[in-house]
Amino acid sequence: MFIGLGLARAGMLPQGLDLGRVVVEPPRDTTHGDLATNAALVLAKEARTNPKALGEALAAELRADPRILEAGVAGPGFINLRLAPGIFQDVIRSALADPEQFGRAQLPGGAINVEYVSANPTGPMHVGHGRGAVFGDALCNLLVAAGRQVTREYYINDAGAQVDVLARSAYQRYREALGEPFAIAEGLYPGDYLKPVGVHLAETHGRALLDRPESEWLPAVRETALAMMMDMIRADLAAIGIRHDVFFSERTLQQSGAVKALLQELRERGLVYEGRLPPPKGQLPEDWEDREQTLFRTKDFGDDNDRPLLKSDGSYTYFASDIAYHRAKYLAGATELIDVLGADHGGYVKRMQAAVKAVSDGKATLDVKLCQLVRLLRAGEPVKMSKRAGEFVTLRDVIDEVGRDAIRFMMLYRKNDATLDFDLAKVVEQSKDNPVFYVQYAHARVRSVQRQAREAFPGADLSPAALLREADFDLLTDPGEVEVMRLVAQYPRVLESAAVAHEPHRIAFHLYEMAAALHTLWNKGKDLPQLRFVNATDRKSTWARLALVEALRSTLAAGLAVLGVTAPDEMR
Repeated sequence: MFIGLGLARAGMLPQGLDLGRVVVEPPRDTTHGDLATNAALVLAKEARTNPKALGEALAAELRADPRILEAGVAGPGFINLRLAPGIFQDVIRSALADPEQFGRAQLPGGAINVEYVSANPTGPMHVGHGRGAVFGDALCNLLVAAGRQVTREYYINDAGAQVDVLARSAYQRYREALGEPFAIAEGLYPGDYLKPVGVHLAETHGRALLDRPESEWLPAVRETALAMMMDMIRADLAAIGIRHDVFFSERTLQQSGAVKALLQELRERGLVYEGRLPPPKGQLPEDWEDREQTLFRTKDFGDDNDRPLLKSDGSYTYFASDIAYHRAKYLAGATELIDVLGADHGGYVKRMQAAVKAVSDGKATLDVKLCQLVRLLRAGEPVKMSKRAGEFVTLRDVIDEVGRDAIRFMMLYRKNDATLDFDLAKVVEQSKDNPVFYVQYAHARVRSVQRQAREAFPGADLSPAALLREADFDLLTDPGEVEVMRLVAQYPRVLESAAVAHEPHRIAFHLYEMAAALHTLWNKGKDLPQLRFVNATDRKSTWARLALVEALRSTLAAGLAVLGVTAPDEMR
């Protein structure tokens, strides 16, 4: 409903106003009300009046609406609203009536492809990979909850020089398994994780590879090492609850001729030319070459510079392969592409967005979400490297120590582009300072309340449907009870806005707020018996509070499911 409809009819506001800039959202300070809007600020110019005067007129119109308890103007013209209790009560009824669908949205749009993890298949995943994995998976869950069609994709970087280094490293472990002299030379991968690959090669080939030249043994060793590394990566992903619909091979892309076909298409469209690039600003890198190159006109599509597609030896640049890969996603039907990358890929964002715009004729968009570093600590001290990996702490080490739920929630309890301090000691604490415990404990606490109610009222039907039929929500007048209702009522909006912004951390933040409200209300009941959730002598108030906390519990469970975190019935 347009809140200024009456003013428009009275001629104070012109017809056909652009309401795209009008925002209605909960204020940061809840003492200001349940909702706040900038309508008067953004419409004042078209109304040919000052924001304060327009705000007062809009507030007066809003006060006439029975759904609005209070409407006032603050500052230069913000309108603060306090809603009638019936609004929140209706939302609680909706949550009880259909908990499976409560909060879910139906956002418009075509198919979305989300690429995440895409760790090089040269070793186990580290904690940084884990952050991108958890973020990407939760983002997919969030988009699905918002009604979008999503493909979860992993890009296997199996065509670069690093896979030959992997093969040479595995060959040394093969020699080791046979009892032959071996050496992990500088530039090879030193981790013990390749020992099983060496053993497998020895069991499969015996000593047959020992006397052959590298050109003969390299392909077979590379295939075996790649397959075993991907099996290890898939197992690590499964341990943290990550799944993908598609594993896309870079090597297959190149072998299919897709990159060659892309360059030909770009040439025909006049988007490729032979030219020289200006030198990079600042100190020149050692590999800088001032030479004529095959360049893509990415600058025409918003990039800072045009970009090379061929190396000096005639092979494709990584950028050329990436363009062909993103083009393949688009041709497969995705009109929205999301890449989840490490923070070190920041310089790659503009060129890939320009490339997607070019190869799709502007019909597809690319959003790149950068995940910052994870600092792994134990009681405030940096954690030493993993013996198995040789260079870093593996994701599996962390999973085995603290569990899947702690990793997933804490990876999402901070915005993806902010550095994350992950303290192995703190994430297993049973305290308010540990967000994952605090939220899961709220869910378990409601289950405990429900068990108490069954003991106090044996044989009573405490199902959500029965609570919905019998609960008198007018009895819920304490500010703590209203706060719980308000936060549950906000969840659908939080989910939708998080999906639009591609920011799953908003769900984690809101779950913590709901948990805090529940715990606060519980503690209040310890001091004020009349506010306790279960009162054997007051069935009516008990039923109303049971309905309230069940609505909160099911909403917590839905939000935790988006994050990929379990909702326990008991805490151990």
